[in-house]
Amino acid sequence: MNKETSGIVVSNKMNKTIIVAVKKQISHKKYGKIILKTNKYYAHDENNTCNIGDIVKIQETRPLSKNKRWKLVELIKKQ
Repeated sequence: MNKETSGIVVSNKMNKTIIVAVKKQISHKKYGKIILKTNKYYAHDENNTCNIGDIVKIQETRPLSKNKRWKLVELIKKQ
């Protein structure tokens, strides 16, 4: 089964590619404090539909380029 996650589009300057920032809360190993961690993923956007600030759902897929391993599944909320 492929992984799915949602995040906010932070860049759409490339053709058919968006960068999605996914935030998750993790606990510090030693001190137990909750930390907000952000990962950026390159995702394939076939029709160039997304804009900066949109909330999207992305899904893991086969490697599409050097950095791109995710694809856009749906646009949850338009900015």
